[in-house]
Amino acid sequence: MKKSVIEEAEDVRRAVEMVQLGARMQMLEVETSLSREKLLKIYKEVRGMSPPKGMLPFSTDWFMTWQPNVHSSLFMALHRFYTGRGGVKGLDAIIKAYHLYLDHIESSDMEPVLSLTRAWTLVRFFDADLLQLAPCTSCGGHFVAHAHDPVGTYVCGLCNMPSRAGKSRRKAAVPRTAARSKTAAVPA
Repeated sequence: MKKSVIEEAEDVRRAVEMVQLGARMQMLEVETSLSREKLLKIYKEVRGMSPPKGMLPFSTDWFMTWQPNVHSSLFMALHRFYTGRGGVKGLDAIIKAYHLYLDHIESSDMEPVLSLTRAWTLVRFFDADLLQLAPCTSCGGHFVAHAHDPVGTYVCGLCNMPSRAGKSRRKAAVPRTAARSKTAAVPA
């Protein structure tokens, strides 16, 4: 079946936007009907380099660790808003929710933890009934959890923060400061 020029232009527009947001080739191939060759050209033109190789994330466990869980839960709340109240479906809901996620994270002066490809994978895990949103018994927020796990006593990672939460950033900052002071002390 032949595609119209308008349908192909829409696929190209979506592919460009996904590449700008950091989508991997596998996502582009699933979400558009463009050929792999055309997608490679788009990727190279937008990013100025070939796409990374390798498999997509496929484990639900990544979304259960503390920081990814908080970011994934925020994204899913935004995605649910768009699909529920906004009436937006499919890829459009994922892209709109991801834009809003980035806006929220950047306005809070934080680094995004969730890539577009991970967000897309997260939605697919929900669609496949591998993950669910569980209400926190302490704060009432809804957080990503394994599907079919008992959630009657669930407490989120924000209410019960791990003792090591946030320490890796501080630890990484110390060597850079020490390295700068050693470099400054060396005569030119």
